[in-house]
Amino acid sequence: MSDHNSTSLLTVKDVTKRFPGVTALSRINLTLAAGEILALIGENGAGKSTLMKILAGVQLPDEGQIFVSGKPVTLDSVQASQACGIALIHQELNLSGNLDVGANIFLGREPKSFGLIDKRRIREQSATLLARVGLNVSPDTLVDTLPIGQQQLVEIARALSVDAKVLIMDEPTSSLSQHETARLLEVVKDLRSRGVSVIYISHRLGEVKELADRVAVFRDGENAGELSRDEITHDRMVRLMVGRDISQFYARKPHTPGATVLEVRDLQTPANIGHRLNFSVKAGEIVGVSGLVGAGRTEMLQVLFGVDQAVSGTVSVDGKPIQLNSPRDAINAGIALVPEDRKQQGVILQMAVRTNIGLAGLKKYQKPGGFLNKLQEGRDSANMIDRLRIRTPHERQVVQFLSGGNQQKVVLGKWLSMKPKILLLDEPTRGIDIGAKQEIYLLMEELAAQGVAILFVSSEMEEVLGMSDRTLVMHEGRITGELTREQLSEEAIMQLATGNSAYAESTK
Repeated sequence: MSDHNSTSLLTVKDVTKRFPGVTALSRINLTLAAGEILALIGENGAGKSTLMKILAGVQLPDEGQIFVSGKPVTLDSVQASQACGIALIHQELNLSGNLDVGANIFLGREPKSFGLIDKRRIREQSATLLARVGLNVSPDTLVDTLPIGQQQLVEIARALSVDAKVLIMDEPTSSLSQHETARLLEVVKDLRSRGVSVIYISHRLGEVKELADRVAVFRDGENAGELSRDEITHDRMVRLMVGRDISQFYARKPHTPGATVLEVRDLQTPANIGHRLNFSVKAGEIVGVSGLVGAGRTEMLQVLFGVDQAVSGTVSVDGKPIQLNSPRDAINAGIALVPEDRKQQGVILQMAVRTNIGLAGLKKYQKPGGFLNKLQEGRDSANMIDRLRIRTPHERQVVQFLSGGNQQKVVLGKWLSMKPKILLLDEPTRGIDIGAKQEIYLLMEELAAQGVAILFVSSEMEEVLGMSDRTLVMHEGRITGELTREQLSEEAIMQLATGNSAYAESTK
């Protein structure tokens, strides 16, 4: 790699970082030009976050040098990093919800007048920064009252308030809706046009393709390669990240589905009264559910799992109608749900892997007198850790310290230990890396081969195209069409997802 010290705004040269028992970064090199969006991609554990912490002054490298505008710098604190014009926006928002927007932007750096905080200057300067990121709210607005997408823009305004020349954005859209994501991407492009440089970390390769001037790829703590603007394609990015071809990703083997396991007739969800849902899923079949945000997909799964009660209609399992007044009813009928938000609804982050895997089976493990059969719980936990290849030092590890992909496997393990007939998956690979995604795809295929009926919601087009035997497409609470594997295409899904009724008729 050529030495860009003289021409680059930021240069990372031969940076190495070791932790006990592991080398997180090995002789990493990276350059960033003024007004450039550099996307940094790689699987979980590739070293992206470690390098960002080094650039943000949170950790020091063991070896190597960092240059800003050609001059060597020591980034031994967050303040030192900010003084060099580098600001990190964390994936988990770092705002104080009980303070107003202006107070958050200048928190810890409040302008003073005669020893007192100058609220007028905070208000004026905040208004200028908010206009710069295209956020039309008053600086006096309480942060807690803003939607997550606007809070993300407040974070960017705060970074710009320290006169940041380099913005590091770590998975900035992972919690945003489609509309909020589109707005954020426009803000990032605008910042580039104003000369701000951005290091953009994301698992969403579509965003990377849209935004990046250049892509740098890390694999196992090392540089795996770079792509210039005209070289950026989904396949090339995946190949550099995982060192294998994307064609191996969706390991679908043709097999004949069995009898109908789940049948839904005239189902009305509380969120979409007036729209009746009708479909079925057979044993060993993987049925995708596609649609835009707000189409009613999650709401449908929540009714099928008894979280919300249906307004009308019937749900039958193995030909028998069932009452779904609670998740317990669904579990007793052999239905399991892996929810969209694993941290809020899928796992208890402060509890151990073993305990989380055993949660759904507490009744199963109960012995006379109310005691738990710890032996059985331990066997099931060990079996799931082994079967799902959950990367954890031991079963007592607290779940919050696992990667996103391994947390998702813990959620899956919890339900698979119950041997469900019907598995409902809501965005099963959201926020996890390419390698963990493939493992979940392989697991879905394995379960289907064993006769489990799978209904999965996904916003990732390639996932729906790659994994579905059939796809149901939803628009504003109703099913607008059903596509066989032969009919599946990106265009067909988008036509139905946007409510093209003429197209829907042509697919029948």
